[in-house]
Amino acid sequence: MNMHTVVVEPSGASAEDVLAVARGGARVELSRATLDAVAAARGHIEDLAAKPEPVYGVSTGFGALAVRHISPDLRARLQRNIVRSHAAGMGPRVEREVVRALMFLRLKTVCSGRTGVRPEVALAMADVLNAGITPVVHEYGSLGCSGDLAPLSHCALTLLGEGDAEGPPADGSAEGAVRPAGELLAEHGIAPVELREKEGLALLNGTDGMLGMLVMACADLARLLTSADITAALTMEALLGTDRVLAPELHALRPHPGQADSAANMLKVLAGSGLTGHHQDDAPRVQDAYSVRCAPQVAGAVRDTLTHARTVAARELAAAVDNPVVLPDGRVESNGNFHGAPVAYVLDFLAIAAADLGSIAERRTDRLLDKNRSHGLPPFLAQDAGVDSGLMIAQYTQAALVSEMKRLAVPSSADSIPSSAMQEDHVSMGWSAARKLRTAVDNLTRIIAVELYAAARAVELRGADDGSGRAALPDPAPASRAVLAAARAAGVAGAGGDRFLSPDLAAAEEFVRSGGLVAAAESVTGPLA
Repeated sequence: MNMHTVVVEPSGASAEDVLAVARGGARVELSRATLDAVAAARGHIEDLAAKPEPVYGVSTGFGALAVRHISPDLRARLQRNIVRSHAAGMGPRVEREVVRALMFLRLKTVCSGRTGVRPEVALAMADVLNAGITPVVHEYGSLGCSGDLAPLSHCALTLLGEGDAEGPPADGSAEGAVRPAGELLAEHGIAPVELREKEGLALLNGTDGMLGMLVMACADLARLLTSADITAALTMEALLGTDRVLAPELHALRPHPGQADSAANMLKVLAGSGLTGHHQDDAPRVQDAYSVRCAPQVAGAVRDTLTHARTVAARELAAAVDNPVVLPDGRVESNGNFHGAPVAYVLDFLAIAAADLGSIAERRTDRLLDKNRSHGLPPFLAQDAGVDSGLMIAQYTQAALVSEMKRLAVPSSADSIPSSAMQEDHVSMGWSAARKLRTAVDNLTRIIAVELYAAARAVELRGADDGSGRAALPDPAPASRAVLAAARAAGVAGAGGDRFLSPDLAAAEEFVRSGGLVAAAESVTGPLA
């Protein structure tokens, strides 16, 4: 496990903190200021708990059952029961990185000093994270309002020493064994938590699952956007397109920052190319097709969408989402900040933008394979077309992925379903939006990998002897050559006769997913946006 440490402060957390804990296995520590803030808020809760007046979540039931006043002798049972009853998830297990993000973000809010839990609860949450214990959380159970209730409840259940959890990975494996949580806590010297007033509720009431998935999707999409600019540039070369449309003065006329960044990336990749614009020599084209010419406009719009999503994520990372909350003056007030609408909207927005980025990449790939539109490339980039099918079915796979991306672009946040006897009569469905965005990001990775595979082969073919006696075209750009060399080193095979294609595509996918594509281009261009 990575020994990097994230110090949790009352002011909140950064996206980098989330990624370090969720994906990097970073340890968490609570600062002295954090423990003081948590203790101060707890004092206010204990003062209210001693009074006869009912306070929601402290001395009442929950949701539609908030009308019942709970006597002091039943309050520990009340808090324990809310965790047990709300741990009602079903379906497949959620990924380890998502659960770690969920746990860390709930700890972040607990440490804000606005939830009213005891310091020992916060310390126990940190201990579970640091031990590498990951609660078993299921796919279904959150409506994205009143927090990600079932997912967070499964995490809280582990703190009680109940339910199942995954132990830390051992012997270099990616996963640990799933065992009773109580056994795992005991092995790591962690005492199960005995909940008191307000604490069960405080562990369940947040947008932490959807927010964690948003933060990770933003990081993944940033890498994929740079990757898409690189593959678009490779396709432009392979199609002998013109890079004049990438000139900064043209993009300054429409000052969207993302568009300028994508155009600049493509220009850097194409610097020194002997292929771009070559079509003007013997088969003049006034303009390239939209999928090539408008690549910066589409990718740039996705970039600007991502910027907005990151702004929303940053605000949420600075938030203390709970109900009720302890205000700085000691008042404990009910509120609606747990509603997931702000996060749900941008999760859906990103799925829409990602679908369009995948769509334009597929159109470029199809153009590379069609001899009527590829400006001299062999049909389907096959070595012996007719005997060989080339990349025909790779494009089918890409098209299937794009089609699913379009279905995943249907907004979850436009839906709502009432719950809790109509007390919770409007919900965000943000968890569902986050789950489908993760699938969309995976699909986009594969779509870009197919374009990379096709464009790399096409660029190679431009320099090959086609048997016509004509001289081979000039060399591609130095950055393109670096990408081709790195791809080949990563197991992405080059041009040739038909072979078992799936392993090649899998290697291309890993090359994109791991950041190898971006690193290869940047070895020549320097940092890309």
